Amino acid sequence: MKHTRIRKFNTKMTYPDQNLDNDLCQVVIAKGSIVFLRGQIGQNLDTNESVHIEDATGQAEQAMFNIDMLLKEAGGDLNDICKITIYITDPRYREGVYKVVGKWLKQVYPVSTGIVVSALARPEWLVEIDAIAVI
Repeated sequence: MKHTRIRKFNTKMTYPDQNLDNDLCQVVIAKGSIVFLRGQIGQNLDTNESVHIEDATGQAEQAMFNIDMLLKEAGGDLNDICKITIYITDPRYREGVYKVVGKWLKQVYPVSTGIVVSALARPEWLVEIDAIAVI
């Protein structure tokens, strides 16, 4: 069985100011049950617009909204999440961002890793969250 790829896109549209040409997608469902979600940020997936500029908790809220929406498109829901990784660009964002993630994942109990990075792919992005789920 081939992998199912949801919301395919090319990086030319996501990063018009950068000379990139990569074919990617938001979600891969491997062999029908393992779901890998692309790192989600403060971006509206339908318009590619960055939202909540300079607001890490707002970006976390949008990222979790995206994760929820993408999992539903893949045939699952937040309860299917097994692993999340949270990237933040400043350790002072940790408490606010983790409260947002905790609200979305109440009673899910995924494995979680948190990482502080010097920057994300666009300067306005302060937080990125990726997830792996099994449906």
